[in-house]
Amino acid sequence: MIRIIKPEINIDFVGKRWIAFLLSSILIVVSILSIILKGGLNFGIDFAGGTLVQIKFKEKTSSSEIRRGLRDIGLGDSIIQQYSEKEGDEYIIRVKNTSSVNEGLSDRIQETFQKRYGQYGFEIRRVEMVGPQVEKELRYKALMALIYGMIGILAYITFRFEFRFALGGVLALVHDTIITIGAFSITDREFTLPVLAAVLTIVGFSINDTIVIYDRIRENLRKMAGKKLEVIINSSINETLSRTILTSGTVLFVVVALFILGGSVIHDFAFALIVGVIAGTYSTVFVASPIVILWEKFFPGKKGKGKRR
Repeated sequence: MIRIIKPEINIDFVGKRWIAFLLSSILIVVSILSIILKGGLNFGIDFAGGTLVQIKFKEKTSSSEIRRGLRDIGLGDSIIQQYSEKEGDEYIIRVKNTSSVNEGLSDRIQETFQKRYGQYGFEIRRVEMVGPQVEKELRYKALMALIYGMIGILAYITFRFEFRFALGGVLALVHDTIITIGAFSITDREFTLPVLAAVLTIVGFSINDTIVIYDRIRENLRKMAGKKLEVIINSSINETLSRTILTSGTVLFVVVALFILGGSVIHDFAFALIVGVIAGTYSTVFVASPIVILWEKFFPGKKGKGKRR
């Protein structure tokens, strides 16, 4: 393997754990406060329900002009967002979830805009509608997917290592998930099904990196028997640092390229991955393993040398 870090390096990651815990606490509190103060996440059509209409205009127009047109059919309170600046005047119109309003919505918008922009002055590119029942079901399934994923990871790491390692790994994943979702709340981005898929991808990526470090800690628990747990964990993180930087760096390079060049369709998906990869790499080093030390401090009787698997 390519080494970009000298083998003899010995950075005191564990010694900085309290600074890291403080930073993580601030990020988590800010994320939760942002969600609470904004009255929840800015759910996309997948989770909030309603109707989404994407329209491309031939001539330049503005949100206020579109809204004036929508007022004629009682939809003046709709959310209007410019979809792409590079491809001309393309907008997304989101209408709240009211079945009576949604019925025939696309046709009514088309008729109204034909009067205002002419028959060939615009093109309806996409119409999506999610009913109230589907919306609740999707939210429930999304929440369950995250919870079952965490429980499965907790059980797997407990079986392969020990409970103290599983606790550290799962808390680090909760940390990454909250910060990623918080970033969406702070930047007021839409939380949609593709973003949920990105969050679940982050969970898988982050735990993979954590398992590599845990494996090295388990090896060193036998090799460095008699030494303090802090010394063993610090040594293990330093020994795997080159691998961590290479893996996370290449993944980050790809998702940044997706964010810049991938277009607006996958913009939010790529943004979630960028935040998640950075948070996941940080938590792998500064959160997951130091939690094992905390567990050892409060429950010294659970000390062990790691299972052999």
